[in-house]
Amino acid sequence: MRGRQAVGDAAVSTYKRVASKDVEGDYANEGRLQGLGREGGNPPWSKSLPHIVVATIASFLFGYHLGVVNDTLESISIDLGFSGNTMAEGLVVSMSLGGAFLGSLFSGSIADYFGRRRSFQMCSLPLIVGASMSATTSSLAGMLTGRFLVGLGMGLGPAVAALYVAEVSPTYVRGTFGSFTQIATCLGLMGSFVIGIPAKDSKDWWRVCFWVSVIPAALLALSMELCAESPHWLFKKGRSAEAEVEFERLLGGLHVKSAIAELSKSDRGDEADTVKFSELFYGRHYKVVFIGSVLFALQQLSGINAVFYFSSSVFKSAGVPPDTANMFVAVVNLSGSCTATILMDKLGRKLLLLGSFLGMAMSLALQIIAACSFVSREMSVYLSVGGVLLVVLTFSLGAGPVPSLLLSEMFPNRIRAKAMAWCMAVHWGVNFFVGLLFLQLLEQLGPKLLYTFFATCCLIGFVFVKRNVLETKGKSLQEIELALLPA
Repeated sequence: MRGRQAVGDAAVSTYKRVASKDVEGDYANEGRLQGLGREGGNPPWSKSLPHIVVATIASFLFGYHLGVVNDTLESISIDLGFSGNTMAEGLVVSMSLGGAFLGSLFSGSIADYFGRRRSFQMCSLPLIVGASMSATTSSLAGMLTGRFLVGLGMGLGPAVAALYVAEVSPTYVRGTFGSFTQIATCLGLMGSFVIGIPAKDSKDWWRVCFWVSVIPAALLALSMELCAESPHWLFKKGRSAEAEVEFERLLGGLHVKSAIAELSKSDRGDEADTVKFSELFYGRHYKVVFIGSVLFALQQLSGINAVFYFSSSVFKSAGVPPDTANMFVAVVNLSGSCTATILMDKLGRKLLLLGSFLGMAMSLALQIIAACSFVSREMSVYLSVGGVLLVVLTFSLGAGPVPSLLLSEMFPNRIRAKAMAWCMAVHWGVNFFVGLLFLQLLEQLGPKLLYTFFATCCLIGFVFVKRNVLETKGKSLQEIELALLPA
């Protein structure tokens, strides 16, 4: 690994030494321009912040729709006439996962063809239509159709948000801005829990819960008209003049030429968008796509969604009402995500991932001990509750926010959208099977063996990150690309 790291560092170093050579046309004086950018210091983060905030609305909606059926499912099943039908209830919850899988699978092609801004607006459409259908339906079929449409938007939005945030953020705050998407997801979950509280006492309140989500979806579509397009996408399409204009909006005029000059080192700007999905699995791109796929698979195999699912019964055994338990877990999740925002550009992505996977393994060990026969009933409750909260906290510090940011940084501009789409599809696929099989495996294997499996996956994640992941903190997207990809 040290050898590979040395090669990567040498590539970055070489890139810096030859930055004033081999660039044609307007960017021949790249070295001088980069010097000018350094004299001006870092670009102001305040210029790109409003664009980032608008993009994170997609992540907020993602979190909201994940949690909106949590407190409303009972009321929905009674009103629509399928109460007691566990299969129908499961479909209402999981139908959005099927839509999200398809949405994420096609998100790369959509983002590459229409651009990042238009992709956000296209993401808003199924979110608005699907939520409206869910809010007005009088049948199970209407609810399932609405949930599927919402899922399409859920799959498309976060993938495009990860791309957009990485491409419009200044290098020195890209980690901080990247973790905003995780915070927005947590806020969406908390929002759905708060709004869903009256659902058990008010007959049609669940319809209000779906109608509420239409407002941020419409706000996302309208606000994107005022936001900058990704300069990376514009340059990739050969629209260099427009890319300069957007860089000026995002970084300030002093940094435009140096940003364009650096971008030109890894992307010629005249390359036709002919990348195919098959190119992700062989040749020079195979390694980074493999790393991304495994990272997202390990994120889900860590058992975090199973822990979320099982947390209500754990807290119930401790005498905590489900509503209070859900809110408590959401607050811990949000606290960890906010802490990750502070640490992302200080400690780096790799260290946060290593600490997160190791911390989750140790937290799951508490769950394993709690399931042992030699532990008293009272101690078992304390260990279970503490284990759940620690798993959520350690996940939110690294394994939650880091992978989507890290991969959007690692993937080269030419394949970034489609590679992210593939990795997000892996995420949703593994997520679906973990959710589908968790209760069955819990019944057949018991909590000790199942949590041992999850803890083992976390330890595998620790080793995998240590051996394969390159630290991207403080590096431009072009430096990362040159360090990771062979010539």
